This record gives sequence, structure tokens and C-alpha cells, in this order.
Amino acid sequence: MALSKPTHFLQGLITTYLQQLYVRPIRTKALTSCFISAFGNLIAQYIGGAKMIDQDSVIAFGLFGLLFGGPVPHFFYQFLDKMVPYYSKNAILKQLLIERLLFTPFYHYFVLYTISRLQGKSHKKACKERDELYWTLLKANLHVITLIQFINLKYVHPMLRVLVGNLVGFFWIIYFAHKKQAASKADAARGRKKLYM
Repeated sequence: MALSKPTHFLQGLITTYLQQLYVRPIRTKALTSCFISAFGNLIAQYIGGAKMIDQDSVIAFGLFGLLFGGPVPHFFYQFLDKMVPYYSKNAILKQLLIERLLFTPFYHYFVLYTISRLQGKSHKKACKERDELYWTLLKANLHVITLIQFINLKYVHPMLRVLVGNLVGFFWIIYFAHKKQAASKADAARGRKKLYM
């Protein structure tokens, strides 16, 4: 009997989420992405051994998720389903190629720059960070996430694709935030080295 309360709570939560996803898809995906992005960044900081939480980073990741991380993939998947209908020949392969070879490179480019700007960095510094991390993150994404994206496109209901993407993105954000922190530390170390020279 006591075990049924958490089960009912979880079922109620899932039901509410699905209702909101149906009634208000963009808002629901934006809020979900905001939470997952901010939480992923917190976990990355914890794993990275941060002595103090970098609140600017958490806020930047959360804001990105809210403004772009939920809405942009939502509209992209809608466009993809119209451009390559599910019933067309080799639809999943075509959708996967479009997502992996067109959307992903541009989206990563945008993500790297925008998160740096949301953290309060200048245009020049944001471009520098983006350029330093872009190819490393893009190659890792194409290697690791491609199979997951295939499964997402083939087996997940279109309404839930962004959620699945965000859940996978949770782990990707941890990796991404870790790489970004390492690049920032290396940049700070180079700055200190120049001061002493």
C-alpha cells in the first residue's frame, strides 16, 4: 500500500506532463529543456569538482534551454516531418541525414556562441570559445548521438522526440559543460601566464 503512493504520484506527473505537451507543446518543451539544461550544468560542475557553483553558467544553460533548447528542436522536427513525410521511401534515413548533417552542425555552432553570450562574455570571447570547442564537440556528437537519433526518429512518437532529445541532452550537457569549463580554465591559465611574462 505504501509503495502505491509514489507510483500514483509518478503516474499523475507523467499524465500531467503529457497533457501539457499536447495542449501547450512549445511552453512544455521550453520549460523541460530549461530544467534539464540547468540541472545538467549543475551536475557537470559537481563532477568537475567546483568548489562554488558558477551561477552565471547555470543561468546561461537554463536560459538557453528555455529560449532555444525546447522551441528550436520543436520547430525543426515539425519542419522535418513535413519535408520528409514518415510514409515516404527511406524517410528515416533521409530525416537522419538532414538532422545529422545540416541541423546538428548549425545548431552546435549557435549553441556554443549563444551560451557564451548568455554567460556575459563579449562577442570576441564567445567566438573564440566557440571556435576552440566546435569541432571537438561536433565530432563527438556525430559519433555518439547518431545511433540514438536514429532510434529517436524511428521509434519515438513525434510529440516526444524533443523530450527524448532533452534526456539524451542531459548527459550531453554534462559533457559539453565539462569541456567548456576546461576551456575556460585553460584560457584563464594562459592569461595568468602572460601576466607573469
